[in-house]
Amino acid sequence: MNIQIIENKQALKAHINALIALEPRFAPVYEQVGVPDLRHNAGGFTQIMRAMVGQQLSVAAAASIWQRLVEAGLTTPSAIRAATDEDLRAQGLSKQKIRYTRSLVEHDIDFAALTTLPDNDVIDTLTAVVGIGRWTAEMYLLFSLQRADVLAVDDLAIKVAAMELLDLEERPTPKQLKNLTQDWSPHRSAASLLLWQYYGFLRQKTAIPL
Repeated sequence: MNIQIIENKQALKAHINALIALEPRFAPVYEQVGVPDLRHNAGGFTQIMRAMVGQQLSVAAAASIWQRLVEAGLTTPSAIRAATDEDLRAQGLSKQKIRYTRSLVEHDIDFAALTTLPDNDVIDTLTAVVGIGRWTAEMYLLFSLQRADVLAVDDLAIKVAAMELLDLEERPTPKQLKNLTQDWSPHRSAASLLLWQYYGFLRQKTAIPL
């Protein structure tokens, strides 16, 4: 099994050039936004837990709660198993987020093994956890596992940017966007990164997920 990853900006440039050969409308986008940052992270339990904690919160609120959890030593499976719900609630976790966190611990994911699994198997493994949706799993594929062919079709910024790029009359549904971009494979991670940057260019703000 050949798993393609994007390790560095040089590799990303090669994927962007190949993408432009498949979809020339990316050429002016690339000229406008340049090579996007890869935003890679170490992944693992902590990365997923932090993503879950931050769901539906402002960046500032999510950062504050995460810092409290770090200071309390409540960011590892063993610490969470030993903690009561009251301990977690005291650091700012809602009842729902406590349920999500405990589900993540209970599933005992072998994060090292995810590096050898195909993209769809990684998504299936992660979304089995209560509180992890496909978007979060795709962000893990893209930013933690460095996978090369991930298009986040559920992402609002990507849908808006794709509507502009493809000159569509209305924002595409995830299914429509998936169908419209099949030919971009195996360079869809480069497309995701460029579309996030393009959205930011269009809206004059940062759009790429943190």
